[in-house]
Amino acid sequence: MVFVKAHKSNAYFKRFQVKFKRRREGKTDYRARIRLINQDKNKFNTPKYRFVVRFTNKDIIAQIISATIAGDMVLAAAYAHELPRYGLEVGLTNYAAAYCTGLLLARRVLKTLEMDEEYQGNIEATGDDYSVEPTESRRPFRALLDVGLIRTTTGNRVFGALKGALDGGLDIPHSEKRFAGFKKDDKQLDAEVHRKYIFGDHVASYMRMLMEDEPEKYQSHFSEYVKRGVEADGMEELYKKVHDAIRSDPTAVKAQKQPPKQHKRFNLKKLTYEERKAKLIERLNALNSTAGNNDSDDDDE
Repeated sequence: MVFVKAHKSNAYFKRFQVKFKRRREGKTDYRARIRLINQDKNKFNTPKYRFVVRFTNKDIIAQIISATIAGDMVLAAAYAHELPRYGLEVGLTNYAAAYCTGLLLARRVLKTLEMDEEYQGNIEATGDDYSVEPTESRRPFRALLDVGLIRTTTGNRVFGALKGALDGGLDIPHSEKRFAGFKKDDKQLDAEVHRKYIFGDHVASYMRMLMEDEPEKYQSHFSEYVKRGVEADGMEELYKKVHDAIRSDPTAVKAQKQPPKQHKRFNLKKLTYEERKAKLIERLNALNSTAGNNDSDDDDE
């Protein structure tokens, strides 16, 4: 008879410690996070800011966040769904829109800190790598890029948002190796290719190709562009206007919430004390009047 030793005994499970919830859900890389938020002890609770970029199916989220014991604190945020206010109504999740979102966040946080006049950033987007230079009075606002679980391949949209933030005047440690247009063989950035991505020329090229080869697919694929009159030839001019509009007024506008709709009720509405009291008095009066009528009928007989 062979006895098998039970390794996972009751004592084992008493000492078992589950991973953090966001690790179990596969949402947070805590190995990367701890390196982004660790602060030197001699800096006495000085916030260490992260430039956080996340993508959804229909939106781009860019935030400036610092970690505290109580939780992450958001200093400023910008979203791609704000871009229609600046003139960009279509293509809100591509590389060019990511650039605009990063630029909007950079100008917004600098305006909040009253540093927007001092740090204008790179006013004309050329596609070349740009790093802000410190002035005599104040150092530039520094943040670290937090990409989350995004695979950091060359030309990824997250680096479009990074480029927008750099041109907006933020100081973010980076390398040009991951920008769209970087050539691995030559080991240098092709600024002209990068500029085309910033101004949506890659989308315009695809639009022209579909218009010539597959007009029906063009009508369905770019239906929102057609509806709003956005053409391939006017793409660069459109993004230039959006960049200028963002720089002129980056402040956030509070959303106007619609009044709640009247929903159909399937249960009785809860009455207040006064309403219940009035209803009881009404019922008693009705009973008393009925009893009075019955007594008068008996007297007549």
